[in-house]
Amino acid sequence: MTTGADAGRLSAAYLATGSSSFTDFVGAHAPHLLPSRRALPAGSSLEAPHGTTIVTVTYGGGVVMAGDRRATMGNIIANRDMEKVFAGDEYSAVGIAGTAGIAIELVKLFQVELEHYEKIEGTLLSLEGKANRLASMIRANLGMAMQGLSVVPIFAGYDLEREEGRIFSYDVTGGCYEEHHHHSVGSGSLFARGSLKKLWRPELGAGEAVSVGIEALYDAADDDSATGGPDVGRRIWPTVAVIDREGVRFLADEELRPVVEAVIAGREGNPGGAR
Repeated sequence: MTTGADAGRLSAAYLATGSSSFTDFVGAHAPHLLPSRRALPAGSSLEAPHGTTIVTVTYGGGVVMAGDRRATMGNIIANRDMEKVFAGDEYSAVGIAGTAGIAIELVKLFQVELEHYEKIEGTLLSLEGKANRLASMIRANLGMAMQGLSVVPIFAGYDLEREEGRIFSYDVTGGCYEEHHHHSVGSGSLFARGSLKKLWRPELGAGEAVSVGIEALYDAADDDSATGGPDVGRRIWPTVAVIDREGVRFLADEELRPVVEAVIAGREGNPGGAR
């Protein structure tokens, strides 16, 4: 125990110069705190809640990210109102798919990583830099993924230099790929992606992009049991983030309700959404 003049002083690790990465710092001095360093018992099989489905849509002034609210555990609905879309920092958002607990912990660590970089360097990390930092964190989780606890998020943000919204997807090994116009991840992504291909247009406005995202989630829920559609009875709507030059803004329920109700009304007598 530290006593006397040494009491209250930071250890030498906090005073040494080095990387502006918070994850690198923790990995060097307290690696057991990182989610990727926690080993599972050999031969263990763990049933954990999984999050699905996230869609992203670019528009003229930025990008929209929307996620359904259902988490599943096998054939059971584990949670009906889970949040899957989070702000990365002021100009970016992360949507999670995969093992929910580890994904949420990884997102929280990513948020600290970006804030730590900004404090150390005195400037925001570029959007591509943020995407690559997230890729390295996913890559570090590969050991857990090999044991069935995979995390495959999607990242989107407003690029201040290029003045446009951009989307980045990942694979389980940490590969990072830029997507154009729209993308989706999660168990319902196949159906959402087909919907996005038909609905996206270059001249979309922010409100139209939100409507396209919600309709894509509606189509995903129509064919994927793990994706939860808008729950009118419980008033559970998708989580929607709009990211533009002003930053990240999450739409309130009162803003989403008329959009969701318009999508549902448009499907009455036309459940497949034929145009």
